[in-house]
Amino acid sequence: MNKTVEASLAEDYNHPVRDVLWGHIYMTEKQAALTESTPFMRLNRIMQLGPVYLVYPGATHTRASHSIGVYHLGRRLLQNLTERGASQWLTPQGVKSFLAACLLHDLGHFPYTHSLKELSLTSHESLTGAIILKESMKKLVLASGADPFFTAAIVDKEIESNDTELLFYRKLLSGALDPDKLDYLNRDARYCGVPYGAQDVDFILSRLHPNKERGVDIDSRLIPNVESVLFSKYLMYRTVYWHRQVRAATAMIKKALINGLESGNLTGEDLYDLDDIGLFTLLRQKTASLVSLTDSVHDGRIFFTAAEYTPEQVNMDAVRSIGSRAQFEEKLAEKIRKSGLDIKGEDIIIDIPEPVSFETGLYVTDEKLKFCDSSSAFKAEIVQSFVKTLYTIRIYINQNYRESIKTFFKSYSILDI
Repeated sequence: MNKTVEASLAEDYNHPVRDVLWGHIYMTEKQAALTESTPFMRLNRIMQLGPVYLVYPGATHTRASHSIGVYHLGRRLLQNLTERGASQWLTPQGVKSFLAACLLHDLGHFPYTHSLKELSLTSHESLTGAIILKESMKKLVLASGADPFFTAAIVDKEIESNDTELLFYRKLLSGALDPDKLDYLNRDARYCGVPYGAQDVDFILSRLHPNKERGVDIDSRLIPNVESVLFSKYLMYRTVYWHRQVRAATAMIKKALINGLESGNLTGEDLYDLDDIGLFTLLRQKTASLVSLTDSVHDGRIFFTAAEYTPEQVNMDAVRSIGSRAQFEEKLAEKIRKSGLDIKGEDIIIDIPEPVSFETGLYVTDEKLKFCDSSSAFKAEIVQSFVKTLYTIRIYINQNYRESIKTFFKSYSILDI
């Protein structure tokens, strides 16, 4: 093993951070200084799962604690991979840059989980890269032994690079068994009080094999663990991330944001660098026509589910575009008014799930096959069925109309738009 690479993963890690999930996590003092920076402190004020606490009250953990967990698993991952030959193409500065990328990968993340995901905004990965390259943060990253540009490029894939070491780190940070996913599945399950996300991280990390081009490979003994990760992600989406009430709260915030952006009261730049409280404050100030949506979410008065449909029952081409949904919400409100109920378009939300992927891009060395072609039961069609099952289109209605709207939707079994 390259002793300098080994030292970069082992020496001077004497700053302890106590974590609920992983116990003591050790950093260097210079890495710890990154967690005391203003951009990182913002992550302490952003709940990892946004409105999930409305359904699972324990889900109040932050993006900061998750980021520290990703750093911890990233360091453990590199320690195991260097023992198996990865040190041949790694450098001490590259190692420190990867650890900094793990720790800082969510610096540009928006508040309230994915309420802003469908909007035409700069990606949070690109925002993260830009924050890392700002002078104040750049100095701290450099002091930690990392290269700021290298660190930013690991997170932000829009930064072009042909550096083989950098591309290796990108695959480690974003893949089927990446430290990000291994932390959030375990952490989210723990704080929500559900068993679905728990993974055998020790065994997973012990069985990964480095590959310079692919990142990591597995052998067939790890196939059940990959299957567990895939099914856990599916269950967490079905029961937690895309729970109907969670989606309702997210859709309400999204509707207020879209209204603000389309009216010109909000700009994309207004939405960067916000924390949870800042987002609600901004929406109250600049989306006056839909301020009731913001206040309702803040106070836990979530729209109820009036109807549910599969994609086959809906004209998806008509509603797929986020910009066109408001028009159909107005059309639906007009139909309901004809039945004698006075309702406005702002009291109706059509919720279409955003794309979700289940990463299976692993190579099984002893079978000499890709994961989906291996002895795993999780063939490509099975994984695709996960996605199909998760996609439920819902109509959410203001709670004020819960009783009076029932008659209308009894006679409309299909979303006729």
